[in-house]
Amino acid sequence: MVAMRASFLEKPNQISIKNTPKPEPKTGEVRIKLHQVGICGSDIHLFQGHRAVAYPLTIGHEGLGFIDTIGEGVEGRTIGERVVIEPNIPCGNCRYCLRGQAKICIHKRTIGLTEAGCFAEYLTVPAAFAHTIPPSVTDADAVTIEPMSVAYHAINLSKTKVGDAIAVIGLGAIGLLVAHLALRLGYKVFVTEINESKVKLIENQGAIPVCPVGTIEEQTAILSQTWFDNDVRAVFECAGTTITTNMTAAAAPRGSNIILLGLSEKPAQFIPLKIVREGITIIPSLICDHPVDFRNVIQLIAAKVIEPSFIVSQYIPLDDLQKGLEWASKGHESKVVVTI
Repeated sequence: MVAMRASFLEKPNQISIKNTPKPEPKTGEVRIKLHQVGICGSDIHLFQGHRAVAYPLTIGHEGLGFIDTIGEGVEGRTIGERVVIEPNIPCGNCRYCLRGQAKICIHKRTIGLTEAGCFAEYLTVPAAFAHTIPPSVTDADAVTIEPMSVAYHAINLSKTKVGDAIAVIGLGAIGLLVAHLALRLGYKVFVTEINESKVKLIENQGAIPVCPVGTIEEQTAILSQTWFDNDVRAVFECAGTTITTNMTAAAAPRGSNIILLGLSEKPAQFIPLKIVREGITIIPSLICDHPVDFRNVIQLIAAKVIEPSFIVSQYIPLDDLQKGLEWASKGHESKVVVTI
């Protein structure tokens, strides 16, 4: 057996590092020697046991590495090629894939959730889901391409245009990247977040903080007035809590679009009369479109239009993954990256 080191989520809040067989690529696949992997909010949810999975599981899906083996039937790829992993792999044959809704494929394979993930030394993926990274793109930018693609997809869905005002609630990695991309493209961006360091991080790039105080009703009223006064055209809910979702629905200006990126599992509420009468549209934004969003984000980074590496706040070795997940779960870090 040719072994590799990999992490395993044994049960909620327990990571082990063990030797396990090195995977071999199947037809149409490449094997990647992983170099860096970002910790995502969804990894934290899995770590904390908020979602049912088959234990033990190697989690992690924001992978950057180098092709080290090429499977049969794969053409145009080379050993040593630096790639970033697109982790959601639709079946291509179900009714949703066939009608252009691959993001909600019922047979979708998800690296780090339905199958082995990236917190390991090696991983195999279909060649089409290993995107080549040009030499001009740094590792720090490359390892953030997956979450940046999620943010890019959300802005495309928002039906806004350059010069519009938007608002972002919640400055986790996705909220920060939505704001960063919008600012670099020429939008006016208002942000709301309780973590002052994250507010400062994006305020330095030109975002306008709106951090209301008081009761939930008072905070909602402040957001509503600010967004109305500044003709905010889209509100991106990135915090993923019932409270922030309710506030977004209540405060959204007439004629605006609400983009839901936060993944709250608890019921939220809104007043249908307001949504209908004021022409507000609620748009869910899930992952991204294959393969165009990854390709476009890579081009934007290569052209220096965006620099998503600004969200990376800490690097840790694979052996410290347990501590890294515990620390990231506290919400203080904008992006923890695991080095392999």
